[in-house]
Amino acid sequence: MAQVIGFIGLGIMGRPMAKNLLKAGYPLVVHSRSRAPVDELVRAGATAAASPRDVAARCEVLITMLPNSPDVELVALGKDGILEGARAGLIYADMSTISPIVSQRIGKALASRGVKMLDAPVSGGEKGATDAALSIMVGGEKAVFDAMLPIFQAMGRTITHLGPLGSGGFTKLANQIIVAVNLTALAEALTLAKKAGLDRELTLTALAGGLAGSRCLDQKRPNYVANAYTPGFKIDLHYKDLGLIMDSARALGVPLPTTAVVQELFNALRVKGRGGLDHSGVITLLEDLAGVSA
Repeated sequence: MAQVIGFIGLGIMGRPMAKNLLKAGYPLVVHSRSRAPVDELVRAGATAAASPRDVAARCEVLITMLPNSPDVELVALGKDGILEGARAGLIYADMSTISPIVSQRIGKALASRGVKMLDAPVSGGEKGATDAALSIMVGGEKAVFDAMLPIFQAMGRTITHLGPLGSGGFTKLANQIIVAVNLTALAEALTLAKKAGLDRELTLTALAGGLAGSRCLDQKRPNYVANAYTPGFKIDLHYKDLGLIMDSARALGVPLPTTAVVQELFNALRVKGRGGLDHSGVITLLEDLAGVSA
């Protein structure tokens, strides 16, 4: 019989990930701050839980997909949290993008109750989550990773064990540098092309066929063509990630000059009230600066 999986955090990414676990035949116990996605998952076959503690008491494997480090720490270690409901032998995989240092601290606290933790952040955006095509970057004990691999395979396509707890988080931060810089470079290039009078769709086709082509260009192409930036991954969340990146870089003594500039561009977008746009919406700021109409 399939393991019972607990899933906490049913947002833009968590909801389709949880649905894919149901499709794979896993019994699912779910909890989220918002009631609507819980009700949606229950209609699809999941069981609702009243709290993170309740989830932990009713499952063998528990996954969280939450916005930031404080959210994960509260759910894991706070009142009515995972720690209070966990039994020895529980496997806990946090798939959020948070500080790797916080992941290590949570893992140490949970180990006192016999819980094995993995940090397993993902890349691929809402489309990757929906298509079960995520890249999953995992840190923790190899034996625990091996036990979780079939579950990860229900949600992702590229699943990599990278080392001890925290390794997944550091890899995800490296990923987020590349994505943020790539999207900003695309924004500059497309703004230049637009001001030169070029057709955007033809420009994207030409760029995609050469060395400038990228997964970012391919996945965000519909946004650029429609000039619409409905979030698959919000600027607010990527700005949060950029903060984690810069904190880690300072702690490790790694200068990140390009990332620092991109962080300020994302900050400017938030000041303009655009934090809810998709992160490809950084182009709207470059268009403003160039005096290009939308």
